[in-house]
Amino acid sequence: MLAICKNKMEKKIKRRSDCPVSFALDIFGDKWSLLIIRDLMFKNKKTYGEFLQSEEKIATNILADRLSKLECADLIKCAVDQEKKSKFNYELTEKGIDIVPVLLEIVLWSATHDKYTAAPKEFVDRVKYDKEDFIKEIVKQLKSKL
Repeated sequence: MLAICKNKMEKKIKRRSDCPVSFALDIFGDKWSLLIIRDLMFKNKKTYGEFLQSEEKIATNILADRLSKLECADLIKCAVDQEKKSKFNYELTEKGIDIVPVLLEIVLWSATHDKYTAAPKEFVDRVKYDKEDFIKEIVKQLKSKL
């Protein structure tokens, strides 16, 4: 159960167990959270409106909830846009960037088992044959935005 937080950093997650898989799933284990992380990580999306335009068609109430949950878990941070003060930009934190290997493994698994995958062959090949260097490259690029 989640409790609403003040200043966005106090949302509490009730742990079901001390299992590391359960802990991870409690934080980013629903499909919407991982898709938001994907959009930040690989699609250069950063605003609420850009997330709404994703092909999966997330509902506004779910998007707002997941952004808040990810921010409270310190996987993303939100900042007021420099040019338009009524607009907010989201970006991954270092903790969020640490999910890169997890998402790449999901992409690899999906590309192997989904004959309709939209993952570009070049991307999948990099994950398959040059994973460690590819992870370093992605992490470096993401950290340069911090």
